[in-house]
Amino acid sequence: MSVFKQFLEDFQAEGEESGTYIRKINQLIEENNRYLNLDCNDLRTFPTTSKLYEQLILFPQKIIQVFDVVVNELVSTLHPSTPFSIHIHVFNIGNKHPMRDLSTDNIDQLVCVEGMITRVGDLIPDIRIATFVCSNCKHRAEVHRIGNRIDCPARCEQCHSPNTLRIDSTDCIFNDKQVVKMQEVPDQVPQGETPQSVTMFASEELFDCVKPGDKVEVTGIFRALPVRISPNRTTVRDVFNTFIDVLHYRKKVDKRFAVEGEELDDVQQVEEERRREEARLVELSHDENIYAKLTASIAPSIWSNSKRSVTCRGMDDVKKGLLCMLFGGNQPDDERGPHFRGDINILLCGDPGTSKSQLLSCVHQLAPRGIYTSGKGSSAVGLTAYVTRDPETYDLILESGALVLSDKGICCIDEFDKMDDTTRSVLHEAMEQQTISVAKAGIICTLNARTSILAAANPVNSRYDPNLSVMQNLQLPPTLLSRFDLIYLILDKPVEALDRQLATHLISLYTEHPENHVEVAPIDKKTLTDYISYARRNVHPVIPDAAAVQLEEEYIKMRSLGARSTAGNVVTATPRQLESLIRISEALAKMKLNSEVSVEDVKEAARLINVATQRAATDPRTGVINMSSIYAE
Repeated sequence: MSVFKQFLEDFQAEGEESGTYIRKINQLIEENNRYLNLDCNDLRTFPTTSKLYEQLILFPQKIIQVFDVVVNELVSTLHPSTPFSIHIHVFNIGNKHPMRDLSTDNIDQLVCVEGMITRVGDLIPDIRIATFVCSNCKHRAEVHRIGNRIDCPARCEQCHSPNTLRIDSTDCIFNDKQVVKMQEVPDQVPQGETPQSVTMFASEELFDCVKPGDKVEVTGIFRALPVRISPNRTTVRDVFNTFIDVLHYRKKVDKRFAVEGEELDDVQQVEEERRREEARLVELSHDENIYAKLTASIAPSIWSNSKRSVTCRGMDDVKKGLLCMLFGGNQPDDERGPHFRGDINILLCGDPGTSKSQLLSCVHQLAPRGIYTSGKGSSAVGLTAYVTRDPETYDLILESGALVLSDKGICCIDEFDKMDDTTRSVLHEAMEQQTISVAKAGIICTLNARTSILAAANPVNSRYDPNLSVMQNLQLPPTLLSRFDLIYLILDKPVEALDRQLATHLISLYTEHPENHVEVAPIDKKTLTDYISYARRNVHPVIPDAAAVQLEEEYIKMRSLGARSTAGNVVTATPRQLESLIRISEALAKMKLNSEVSVEDVKEAARLINVATQRAATDPRTGVINMSSIYAE
């Protein structure tokens, strides 16, 4: 105990003049916070506590109880009038365990695992101190929980009558408890194997700290619990259930755009780091070529050639559209007014071998919150939600599907054309209202699915037929196509000079001299994700009068193309194009961290729509833009 007390009093982090944990304790008392986060790396590197660190890993429950006693003695000395107790939460133990490597050797030891939250349960009252009342003499006895059980006294201490004690729930002390399910992230799953999952129990202040889709690092105690053969028998099975008692959550992607909140560490340190990071990102936004640099940083290994059109002869405009999707438009928070979708949906369709799947993979890597799935391997309930039984309460509950797990992120769907009609039908509500309505097994609810959809599809006959419309080539319902803001045709047309350049680029990827072919992105991946995060979280551009007038002009210009055509009055733009124009304009303003949408942003948004969706809507027989070919019922 004296060793740990010395650590709390004397440890100083680099750059600090006074004791780090003394300052943290004082800060906790001022904020009426009951929990002190202890960095195990500090414990390991401090000269006199390295052995204590090893004991903490092997015997966490006993050591943490000692830590609580020591820190409260210190608090009583520093702040005698403190009305509450402080509890230690440890994190950053250094040695991370792959989820599938947890074994019997780790039982009752401190472990650290990473994964993605797939389910968060409701509140469960967890008894901490039970009060038993004797039915004969009314004597009351308090019993503290030991581990995960409460042992009922066999006899009354006062009258010594056997089996007369009954629990009085009105006088018991409970904690809030929550069952959380975590699954391995895809990049940690060995090839050919399925993801493994682990059940976790979170209590008190850790209740509701995470939500499905979050990628987290969890520090906790690995437990094994015996299972009774039946509730009425004391005999247990020879196979135990394992779980983790959570001591600390660290959101691995807290700086990125999909997750709100910060790590549960030193608030002051987080704020200082955030200010430095924000200053660096704001300085980056002042670059005159920031739009071009951001575009070039999206999938730099995919060949782009500005002389090529979007028909797979270059990906510049496709990458710009994907960039707009990553930044997104504004999401109105006024619940009293109508709901306007702020997320941008994109469909990539075209010939095989045109890097569509690579683009999806790149966007998925830049979007830390989101799901990558394939159309053929997805079902309707897999995308929305399915009913299962809670392993603790055996109640019917909903498990989140891909769209719900991608809330405030991006859901990438490859092989979109191979998805059956039943599965595709569930996307209609998610892509416009951004909700999933569920009514099954007596559960009626509406789940949030505020996600962008990035889909890739091949034509029905493998190759795109220019003599047919995009709807005939893809065999997708018009009600679904109309919900995509941008539809890019990525076609592979033979042009000898350009084909030679593409062949040279691909061959260079397999050479032994990577310096000859690797194209370094102007902005590295980490900086790009941080920049997107900052823009989505802090930049909400408004539309001034000049931009509003330009929006009207661009929309009227789109509509007037049909009136001037020789084929009669055809629909060249619908109100959905105007909404897409607004969303893309806001995304372009976010890229430069501007507080207002400029006229140039509106013009660029109109150009992106013209080279994408309106090109897909061009009638192959007349050459006239006809949005009815996409949006017709």
